[in-house]
Amino acid sequence: MGNVSKRIFGIDLGTTYSSISYVDEYGKAVIIPNAENERTTPSVVFFDEGSIVVGDVAKESAKLYPNDVVSFVKRSMGEPNFIFVHNAEEYRAEEISAYILKKLAQDAEQFLGEKVTDVVITCPAYFGINEREATRKAGEIAGFNVRQIINEPTAAAIAYGSLDTTDDRVVLVYDLGGGTFDVTMIDIKKDSVEVICTGGDHHLGGKDWDDRIVAYLVEMFQTETGTDEDILDDPDTWQDLQLSAEKAKKILSQRPNAPISVTHGGERVKIAMDRTKFEEITADLIERTIEFTRQMLEDAKGKGYQSFHEFILVGGASRMPQVRERIESEFKVVPKIFDPDESVAKGAAIYGWKLTLNDDLIQRLSVKSKKTISHVDDISEMIARKELSADDVKEAAREVADETGYTLPSVESAMMKVKNVTSKSFGVVAHNTRDEQIVFNIVLRNTAVPISRQKKFYTAIPNQKSVLIRIMESETSMIEVPEDHAVEIKTAILTLPPNLPADLPIDITFNLNEEGRLHVTAVETSQTRQVEVILDTSSVISGDDFDRAKARSQSLVIH
Repeated sequence: MGNVSKRIFGIDLGTTYSSISYVDEYGKAVIIPNAENERTTPSVVFFDEGSIVVGDVAKESAKLYPNDVVSFVKRSMGEPNFIFVHNAEEYRAEEISAYILKKLAQDAEQFLGEKVTDVVITCPAYFGINEREATRKAGEIAGFNVRQIINEPTAAAIAYGSLDTTDDRVVLVYDLGGGTFDVTMIDIKKDSVEVICTGGDHHLGGKDWDDRIVAYLVEMFQTETGTDEDILDDPDTWQDLQLSAEKAKKILSQRPNAPISVTHGGERVKIAMDRTKFEEITADLIERTIEFTRQMLEDAKGKGYQSFHEFILVGGASRMPQVRERIESEFKVVPKIFDPDESVAKGAAIYGWKLTLNDDLIQRLSVKSKKTISHVDDISEMIARKELSADDVKEAAREVADETGYTLPSVESAMMKVKNVTSKSFGVVAHNTRDEQIVFNIVLRNTAVPISRQKKFYTAIPNQKSVLIRIMESETSMIEVPEDHAVEIKTAILTLPPNLPADLPIDITFNLNEEGRLHVTAVETSQTRQVEVILDTSSVISGDDFDRAKARSQSLVIH
């Protein structure tokens, strides 16, 4: 490969396992093995006195030091009440996630002999504003330039769409990971990947199947020993059962039976679990994924998509036979398992690679046109306005191909458009015509992004001194929803000039960008006073806490 702009790596920051990928000199996405020569790294962090250990060793250490190990931290991203305390130091979920990211980067740097600086990080499609911002902050604490946060099913679709095919197709991506579930319909064309709609639950994943096995093991132990003690109160027993449950789940995905041994309080009970019992105690979990899929398909019909061509399974938990069997039964389709552990990281790497090539193309075309081009999507509009010609674009692509060593078709494919949707609805608290306080949604879920929407509201009384703007997030598609059906994610106060009449118009504008970050502007129309809110939400690490976490992270070597 010739000269190339700074490489952008793709990172799948998973609930149970994480991985990092890059695009090689042949334009192929490659997973980078970690220092233990494994292609995925357990998302587990062990605070071992003065050092931080991430991965397999941390996971095994949970048996001996359960109070010093953090697992499943992704489920706590963006939650204000999550604090892990070790040696009187407090750690937020963003900082702990940053240690996982640093481990991936350190191992990649050792493998490639190249510094990891720019990254694309994935998150569940159903992550809201808080969780997305927390994911970005985790990358920044780890010392990265986070180029973009993209949805996991979108990344998987990009990886799938990069396969050698020219067929346009609508795919349904069923992504059941270790801790999150998304189901997303995506329209894949030669020059675009467009998300139609998405649904899911970021508190539903393979861990929930593990927890059902644990509950069953506790019940069987109590029956065999005649005790009513809750053996999960013992941290060592709890941790041992968690590891045994995960192992049993994997065995039962391959074989009909899994022997399990439970040891507690000097007693040992051997339990033979079969697949039938496993599927029986987890049937309601699989039904939740089916219900989310039904809802998503109904939303897709509202957008004119009555059917799909392929049903793609990604995420490690999608290997369970009950997933495939239940989908076949419900939707009369044979699902296709597509690279369940690696497709998300690879898709993120391909997306990052496209950003890199697009940077080069934009720079060259800006020089040719003598105009500032901020986004690759601007190019087609400039061609339409005759500010650029198709030959100009072809020439710039050829120059990039010659400089980087990639083929011309590869460089041209980098201009593929990726269109996403918002997984939540966003609005403000207001009074309706019946004087009821409700949430009025300005942007509805499954709306294509980027999007800018404005709505006019009015002051309530004469000489009102200020307006409290409460920005809300919800999972409904309705315009008006009860206040208790939404979550407040930020507030702002717009100060008003004196002596204003009642019913003064207030224009509130919501701008949502490609990765789901929200910017809100409120303007009173008499003297054009305004307040702007950029959603660095209050529940996400910020200020001095963020600076301390970043400084702490930079001084650490992750083992």
